[in-house]
Amino acid sequence: MKTVNDMEVMYHINMKKGDVGEYCILPGDPGRCKKIAEYFDDAHFVTSNREFTTYTGTIAGKKVSVTSTGIGGPSAAIAMEELAKIGVHTFIRIGTCGGINLKVKSGDSVIANAAIRHEGTSREYAPIEYPAVSDFEVTRALVDACRELGKNYHCGVVQCKDSFYGQHSPEVMPVSYDLLNKWEAWKRLGVLASEMESAALFTVAARLGVRCGAVFNVVWNQERKALGYEEEDCLDTDSSIQVAIEAIKKLIEE
Repeated sequence: MKTVNDMEVMYHINMKKGDVGEYCILPGDPGRCKKIAEYFDDAHFVTSNREFTTYTGTIAGKKVSVTSTGIGGPSAAIAMEELAKIGVHTFIRIGTCGGINLKVKSGDSVIANAAIRHEGTSREYAPIEYPAVSDFEVTRALVDACRELGKNYHCGVVQCKDSFYGQHSPEVMPVSYDLLNKWEAWKRLGVLASEMESAALFTVAARLGVRCGAVFNVVWNQERKALGYEEEDCLDTDSSIQVAIEAIKKLIEE
């Protein structure tokens, strides 16, 4: 009797070997996939199942793909597990984040070189003492891409959580004492931003022996807002997409 580990067509992403390239961009929102694929050459729709939508094309003559993961670590880990089984060896997570450090402004790019494992998925892969870190070569390519494209960027540690509203309304949660105290710790430690997938992806990548980096567009910074800084929220993800595309070009060239 076959198990999910024996299937030729992956159970969740509904794809098999040959459907994707060796490089894959991972947005959360399925609606962003078509937009990202427009940066590929010869892009075509592959499949959509649950939160997982995929397009495949080429960059610099090399086959590449984009697959959405949905929100949070559990579905992101599933996507990475199944994509790795059918041939992906390099992943770049793109998405949005909220700034924590006061130097991080709306519209900036944040490149995560490590993530605080304040979520649950990674704990089923590694003891909590194990650090969630990005791949150095992928991170370097993302930094170089930001520099060459003239993006205002920050590279450092991000916080990864499971509850969006646990961050934005911590005072009403039954565990407010824990959420508020830890948020203060992240601020004092210079953590750049908060998001929801990188810790899981970095840890799963370590287990699978694949490469993963992450770049995020800063939508807002609630700490700057609390201090009265006036700046527009930035919902445009074009910047992080462009950085990811340029980084893949560099990785292919290398």
